[in-house]
Amino acid sequence: MIKQIVGTAIALLITTGLYAQQASENTAYQRAVKSLQIIEKLYGVADGQHLFREVYPFDQTYNASYLGDGDNSKKSNPYSYLWPFSGSLSAYTALLEKSNDPEIKKHIDQEVLPGLENYYDKRQPAAYASYVNSAPTSDRFYDDNIWLGIDFADLYLQSKNPAYLAKSKEIWTFVESGMDDKLGGGIYWCEQRKESKNTCSNAPAVVYLLKLYEATQEKKYLTQAVTLYKWTMKNLEDPADHLYWDNINLKGEIQKTKYPYNTGQMIQAGALLYKLTKEEKYLKDAQLSAKSALAYFFYPAGNGKDKTANYPVLKKSDNWFIAIMLRGFIELYHQDKNSQYIQAFHSNLEHAWKAMRDKNGLFGTEWTADAKPSDQKWLLNQFALAEMYARLSQVPDTLK
Repeated sequence: MIKQIVGTAIALLITTGLYAQQASENTAYQRAVKSLQIIEKLYGVADGQHLFREVYPFDQTYNASYLGDGDNSKKSNPYSYLWPFSGSLSAYTALLEKSNDPEIKKHIDQEVLPGLENYYDKRQPAAYASYVNSAPTSDRFYDDNIWLGIDFADLYLQSKNPAYLAKSKEIWTFVESGMDDKLGGGIYWCEQRKESKNTCSNAPAVVYLLKLYEATQEKKYLTQAVTLYKWTMKNLEDPADHLYWDNINLKGEIQKTKYPYNTGQMIQAGALLYKLTKEEKYLKDAQLSAKSALAYFFYPAGNGKDKTANYPVLKKSDNWFIAIMLRGFIELYHQDKNSQYIQAFHSNLEHAWKAMRDKNGLFGTEWTADAKPSDQKWLLNQFALAEMYARLSQVPDTLK
């Protein structure tokens, strides 16, 4: 039962391993652990399925707005959709990368992954559907599966457990099936609605392929990564500022909204390509996008909406979009050792801990000092904060 984790494995995290040896009361690592405790307690469904509610407080009338008006978007459901659920795997994987704590790995294997299997869909090629398999058949999104594939690749790179690599490869088979020659290449967003090719299904696919290449040293993954990287840049980059638009439809029309995660994944892709090929152009690409991301997705220090802050303040977005942008900044830091972007995150996340949590310990989405708390909190936005604290704990040398 998922709520039992509050009293068992999560509690053990507080008393065992690296955490007990090194973490002080206010470290990013402990904040990640505490946030996950709260999520498990408030969102966990106590029916033995290891699943979560979509929102807290639970609302039977809640409808997900992010499914693109698919068959499942108007239904009221007892469990979260796959995308919010997947935030649990990302957050716990980030913790494992920091500590290698066996209790975290045990929680992933005995709680998170059994929960994930509720979304497994055996339609070939097999993959994970947007809703649980005990309900009527739901759509399958390529980007949902890409995020999972990245996590499984990361788990393999951390643990060398071949089962994780096998799962990552299986998911890639599905994602690869979403690629064709229309628009000159690229991956669709949704298997059942092949209407657009989105940055969110292509930029992270590059990251995914590069992690598979790191894991296997099979050149085919690197070759595909370079091809997808070039396609995404050609079709979805704004050449004026090196940020990325949202999608291109089959008519060639571009939806030009810019979200933090899309640019963040191209930053991570460029940084990884530089790491693996040592070609300077990829590092330059990532640095140009990072510079513009700081200018576009943050208010300037002391000169934006929040004039009281002496650091760049994040603009409101889904917290998860911001967490994915952080992944890009961290990978770039590993390559060029420029910590300015991560320092901005340290400041924002310090503020979040002190000022953005409600009475239950759940986070809002407004990063400015005058933010007003919202009553209903989305599951993925909570996992996103846990992931961000976990990832900041991996780069303590960026703290001034």
